[in-house]
Amino acid sequence: MSYTLNRLIQDADFETVDARARQALADHGFGVLTEIDVQATMKKKLDKEMPPYRILGACNPTMAYEAIGLEPRVGAMLPCNVILRSVEDGVEVSAVDPVASMSAIDNDELKAVAGQVRDLLNKAVMAI
Repeated sequence: MSYTLNRLIQDADFETVDARARQALADHGFGVLTEIDVQATMKKKLDKEMPPYRILGACNPTMAYEAIGLEPRVGAMLPCNVILRSVEDGVEVSAVDPVASMSAIDNDELKAVAGQVRDLLNKAVMAI
């Protein structure tokens, strides 16, 4: 089972894809709660160079509230991470597959919510 939902955006620069990703996430009910600039962090902490790589912590409040109501410790797996990374052919966007990440939890109602979140995230990724 794949653990991410992926899309390669060709012929677009990193910051353009970032803006498009944020808009697509917002259009599908997600807000970006956290952001980690991995490239800058690796340079600062390790003095290592790497291509642009950013992690966006996306959350759909309605779905998160429902999931927490079904399984209070599920917050350890939230928010849904979406990564943007520069690759040879453009910018790859990958979002966590909530169904894969929730598979370790034995709760069928939670798995149904994870399926809904996966559908929304997939639509957002495809809309970028």
